[in-house]
Amino acid sequence: MINNLGSTNLMDNGTLREPDIVMNPSRLGAMHQSRLSFVRSLVRRMARQKWTISQSEWALDGQGFGHVIYRIDTLENHYHLLIFSDEIANDERNDRVIAQKWDITFALVHGDVDSGLFSRLKDNVPLQEAGRNCSQVLVLARANKSMRVFEHLVDSLSSGMQPQRDILASVGYILRTTAVYGNGKFGIADFEVLKQNLDFEPSFSAQMCAVYVLRQFSLDWVHYLAKQRGGDQAVELIKPLQRYLGVGNATGLGMVPYLINHPKIMDRWLSQREHAIAATSCQPLTQAKSTSLVKLLRRAVIHLQQVITIDTNQQEKNRLSVQELDTLISRLTQELYHQWQTLIQDTQTYSYESQEIVITCMLELYPDLVDKYELTMNADEALCLRPGLLIEEILQILQHRYLWALNIDFSLAKSSHWFWYRSKDKEEPRMGVRGVEPGDEQEMSLDIARQVSRLHQALINKPVSMPVSEFLLEQPQYRSITRRVWAMTQCPLGDIQVNLLDKQTLPMDLLRCKLAMFGATKFDPRSSRWVRVTLFQGAPMSDELHTDEWLFPVFPQEGLLQNQLQNQLPQNNAIPGSSLTTNPDEA
Repeated sequence: MINNLGSTNLMDNGTLREPDIVMNPSRLGAMHQSRLSFVRSLVRRMARQKWTISQSEWALDGQGFGHVIYRIDTLENHYHLLIFSDEIANDERNDRVIAQKWDITFALVHGDVDSGLFSRLKDNVPLQEAGRNCSQVLVLARANKSMRVFEHLVDSLSSGMQPQRDILASVGYILRTTAVYGNGKFGIADFEVLKQNLDFEPSFSAQMCAVYVLRQFSLDWVHYLAKQRGGDQAVELIKPLQRYLGVGNATGLGMVPYLINHPKIMDRWLSQREHAIAATSCQPLTQAKSTSLVKLLRRAVIHLQQVITIDTNQQEKNRLSVQELDTLISRLTQELYHQWQTLIQDTQTYSYESQEIVITCMLELYPDLVDKYELTMNADEALCLRPGLLIEEILQILQHRYLWALNIDFSLAKSSHWFWYRSKDKEEPRMGVRGVEPGDEQEMSLDIARQVSRLHQALINKPVSMPVSEFLLEQPQYRSITRRVWAMTQCPLGDIQVNLLDKQTLPMDLLRCKLAMFGATKFDPRSSRWVRVTLFQGAPMSDELHTDEWLFPVFPQEGLLQNQLQNQLPQNNAIPGSSLTTNPDEA
């Protein structure tokens, strides 16, 4: 619920939600893409600044193997995305990080690429983690084909036919990334380099730009192969279906440590979102806004109905949310609301999935109030102690802000069931069962709740007037958690209120939170530890960049497709497949 929040210094316009509401892992695990998601802010910036993307080199053979280079021109800089396409066997195509080969590997490079640099990139980019790259490389990544969509698209287009709607709708992308590295990994440019770059200084914008251009390549690639196979008979995918296809992503536990180890970033992302929620929720809910909200909610319903997932829990969440949103739409069409806060208050009985959709739609309707927060997503990550700090002050913080952690009984085995470690070969996080699997001596320090509990136990018998510096000289093992606890007094949304060691903890909630901030859609959990999503699905293509909204991607409306077919294909080539629920409001 929207509450007054007198205990933090975040209030500046309207009211903010309490940290124990915002940082509830189940709520974070229901977040959706919004205007503040990084893919959305990137596309708006590209449109406003008139970035251009063009093919610089196309060196693929008749089977589609070789390399391609795209050039990206911004206001002040230019970049190149180098894409290497290699033939791999079907059994080598693996979404897991342990894979050694990929259909596509690519790198985003700042500036020009001369023959020497190209040669080095050609030797190293396909190796991914095993290769070594220079600081001119901003992003290193790889992707695999969705074989079903890829082969069907090439077959159909080469025969002069449009693809079947069912196949496109069931997947939503041609290529699926399995890792997109930035920030200094494996020799590429670290975050300090990007901080000096106005194009990619915002969080993860370089990575998102590389993925956006990869989307264009995936379409150019199937068009090229269709032409190779079908000659003059081949056709291109009609534009609404091009927009419908995004880039897939398979993500696992690797995202979790980032959210834990960067609490100031976490606080900044979520606090800016909370400021935007506060600024919009205190606006009157006019008839015009109500009408726009109903359109967005209807699209959200269709989006959820079109999401295909093997996860029965997610299926039930989507089903329940469709039911709840239909109820809300009905109430809105009867003009029952005049204030956003009343509406939000009334939806507190809904599932988190529905509550987050309502909030996302509300943010969508106020670009003037919301978009400014995209400029303040970065944060100084230093965690420092104030000189002269006393134990009494740390105890007060622990007992006021960390009750969620202090209430956990770590004498119970279930509270320390898991341990997290980093694999030697891929440097990727893993989970092991304590006492059963080897490796707990290499445990990563993601146990914030347990560290807080131990710090509290260490402090409660000390004199309250004792300087913290003196305590840390005696027991330096608490230095890191003490700095964090103190630093978080100014960052109330820095800690996700979850014990990552608990047997019942679902890493999926944390994965989804970060993916929603990226701008992912179509959440399809494949297990409790990894999920498939799409990025840029529904986004404008590079030759039609605009700042308008493209929330909740849905399959294009039938009438729109037929108009496009009649304009582009004189033979009136229909879209085969069963009919889908589509958005009647779509132009």
